[in-house]
Amino acid sequence: DIRSGQARSRRIATAPRTPFASHHFLEIDSTCNDVGVGIVDAAIGPDGVPGWDHEVDVVVVGLGAAGVSAALEAHRAGAEVLVLERASGGGGASAASEGIFYLGGGTTLQRDLGVEDSPDNMYAFMRAVTTTPDDGALRLFCDQAVEHFDWLEAQGVHFERALFTGKAVAVRTGAGLLTTGNEKVWPFREVATPAPRGHQAEGSEQERGGAPAMRALLATFEREGVPALYDTGVVGLVRNSDGAVVGVHARRHGTDVWVRARGGVVLATGSFNLNAEMTAASFPTFAKYGQPLGIDTNDGAGVQLGQSVGGATRGMDGVIATASIYPPAELIKGIVVNNRGERFVPEDAYHGRLAHFVERQPDHQAFLIVDEEIFAYPEKGSHKLVDGYETVAEMEEGLGVPAGALTATLDEYNRDVADGEDHAFHKYHDWLKPLHPRHLRHQQRLPLHRARRAGHRRGRPGAGRRRRHGRRAVRRRRVRRPLPAAGQRVRQRDEPGARLLVGPAGRTARGRTVPLTGQCAGADCSIASDRPARSRNGSSGSRRAKRMPTAITPPQTQ
Repeated sequence: DIRSGQARSRRIATAPRTPFASHHFLEIDSTCNDVGVGIVDAAIGPDGVPGWDHEVDVVVVGLGAAGVSAALEAHRAGAEVLVLERASGGGGASAASEGIFYLGGGTTLQRDLGVEDSPDNMYAFMRAVTTTPDDGALRLFCDQAVEHFDWLEAQGVHFERALFTGKAVAVRTGAGLLTTGNEKVWPFREVATPAPRGHQAEGSEQERGGAPAMRALLATFEREGVPALYDTGVVGLVRNSDGAVVGVHARRHGTDVWVRARGGVVLATGSFNLNAEMTAASFPTFAKYGQPLGIDTNDGAGVQLGQSVGGATRGMDGVIATASIYPPAELIKGIVVNNRGERFVPEDAYHGRLAHFVERQPDHQAFLIVDEEIFAYPEKGSHKLVDGYETVAEMEEGLGVPAGALTATLDEYNRDVADGEDHAFHKYHDWLKPLHPRHLRHQQRLPLHRARRAGHRRGRPGAGRRRRHGRRAVRRRRVRRPLPAAGQRVRQRDEPGARLLVGPAGRTARGRTVPLTGQCAGADCSIASDRPARSRNGSSGSRRAKRMPTAITPPQTQ
């Protein structure tokens, strides 16, 4: 039983079973994990099958969110269905996710919370923000989004009637609706009326929303008695002389299992972001610097199964990367610059959009600059303090930015803030504030993290003294007391000795999340900070001399 950590063989059963605990969704029986990374068998004809062990109308491969949805609907349509799942229970990567479903067009949840939206408005936004050439599929997705939400609730997935109005990647407050994309970001806010469309299944401080969402879906799956074989990995497909797929070859505890599919096979096996060869071929920059966010079975076996029977691929270079400078949202009031000292994106952009813009910069490198009034450590990722500077010129030299470039960028930005409009990148007015560079501090690299399909490499912490939140501090100079942690008060900009803080914004990686606070070099990023310190010669000196920078080591990439 997976709940006790002992994987046992199961017969195909239609009797209801107790849903697995969420933290066990992802355990895999090592005896059945026969599909290696990048390894599937070549397709064979029916003549190569020694005998069919099972015969059904539809075979569904994988029991995550996509697989359980396909299996339920096929079963309800009257088909005889069999699900084959490599793990010892359902859930897949969906159970480890935040449980956010991007839906809109006037869902029940949106209406209950007073949010106005329509399929046309959603489509206008999606058409502007995506590059998919399949306009018909995009239109269908927007037109049916309301129906999709109703379907999820009908399966028992709960969405709390609460609206989160802040800026977040995901929330643990229980709120069921939040803005998760670029709806309020220029130029998209001029194309469509902004509306929150992140429908997040209710989780808790201890549990992401994906786990309870999958528990509800799997409970419905169990109640309706859809047969499933667990600990069963599909290693090949069977097709007839006409090219039609008529069955699958699976392996369960070292034993071959042959299943005939009279109607078809649904491949719902998830991502390929743990397959190094596939990611290197599809998005080399992210593959080089990234670390995947996923589970062991995200090895691309499903894609390769499709290719084994002549299936064409599309969108293989699509990456969900992240370079999140929020939360806390106050950090959005800083500016992000490349290693030429130039801004290149509105800082209020969705974290995935920001990551892709970082990837396009010279050396895939960027820095976040904030002042003491808004300094904090980003809550996503491991942001490392590097150093601080007393003038913009010193910061330019320390970061290797061309002399005068960062000064010009800051001057232009502060003029725009005074005008009440970011003329260069149109950052939303809620996030505009002047940055005061009396004394500058530069923060070091942030590790990159990759999302579902992509991947960033999470760096190992460097040597040194451990600080709060697991960060390590290296004393480049003699420090009198620790750097204020995120959330602690720092000196206000109108107080003597106010400084500007700089940190790496983040480097993108092959498909995971990339923190973007501070500098990002190679696969690292950083933010700047201020703390009291002794003078350069170690004496206590004047108040100004005491406020010298210290550093936190950047993570080491693997």
